[in-house]
Amino acid sequence: MFLAVLMLILAAGYRVVAAWEPSLANFAPLMALTFCAGVYFRDRRLWLVPFLALVASDLYLDHYYATQFGYNWNVAGAVVRALCFGAALLLGRVVAQHKSWLNLFAGTLGGAVFFYLVTNTQSWASDLGYAKSAAGWWQAMTVGHPQFAPTLFFFRNSLASDLFFTAAFVLVMEYRALRIAQPSLLKRSMA
Repeated sequence: MFLAVLMLILAAGYRVVAAWEPSLANFAPLMALTFCAGVYFRDRRLWLVPFLALVASDLYLDHYYATQFGYNWNVAGAVVRALCFGAALLLGRVVAQHKSWLNLFAGTLGGAVFFYLVTNTQSWASDLGYAKSAAGWWQAMTVGHPQFAPTLFFFRNSLASDLFFTAAFVLVMEYRALRIAQPSLLKRSMA
């Protein structure tokens, strides 16, 4: 459990550092680890760790984007992100009931698409830079604001990071479970 909590804490730090490198924008492990917390953590107190990491990194990133680009996130956006993380946690609980590689993949993919659609729709609805029309919504979904990379770039990075970090977390947790269940078998296979 220590390793899992450490991964979640490092995820917040990684999210902040990734913001400094434009090619890593949205390539962060938080959503994947929130989903995995729902799948693997039985202690509900541990479910708060991804949310604390999200809030802490959001506070920094809001300041960073405001000073670097003059762009402030709003409270509605923070609430929507937290609700999306809550949905990922619940999705993880559903997948935990019928855990398989296919369900883990589908849950990760579904969570990434859900987050992309909901957060970009919220941005379109609340950001004055988008026309309140189908064309404005499409802009929010595809190219975003001209001073930033296209939103499809952010989605691509989110999807790739969710798949990568979910796989890494699942492998660690499954290896740990195997080690606990059959320690003598692992010792023989390592020899």
